[in-house]
Amino acid sequence: MRIALTIAGSDSGGGAGIQADLKTFAALGVFGTSAITAITAQNTLGVTRADALDPSLVAAQIEAVAVDLHPQAAKTGMLANAAIIEAVVESVRRFGIRPLVVDPVMVASSGDVLLEPDAITAVRQRLLPVADLVTPN
Repeated sequence: MRIALTIAGSDSGGGAGIQADLKTFAALGVFGTSAITAITAQNTLGVTRADALDPSLVAAQIEAVAVDLHPQAAKTGMLANAAIIEAVVESVRRFGIRPLVVDPVMVASSGDVLLEPDAITAVRQRLLPVADLVTPN
C-alpha cells in the first residue's frame, strides 16, 4: 500500500490543510497520514485564529509516522514559523522521507497571513533546498 504524509495546518472548514490533503490522498488510492503544525479557525470567509503547535510536537508526529508506517512521500503546507520549518527539515532528513513536495503556504486564499514574516528566510534557505517539487500558488 502506498503511504503519504502531509505536514500542514488543520483547517476547521475542511477546504485546505491536512483535511484537503487527506481527501486528495484517498481519492488517489494513497493511505494518508498527518503531522499537524497549526490549528486554524477558518471557513470560506477567512481565518479568525491560527495557533502554531510546538515544534517538538510536530517532530514527534513525524517520527511516530516514519518509524511505523514508513511513508513513501511527504507534502508540506502551512508551517507557520521558522522553528517548525527547522523541525520539519530535520525530521525529513533524519527519516529519509522522499520525495518531498513543498507547498510554501504563506497566505490563505482569504488574504490572511499564515506564515510569520521572519520565517520566509527559513523557507528559502532551509526548506526549499530539501524539496523535490515546489508548488507555490
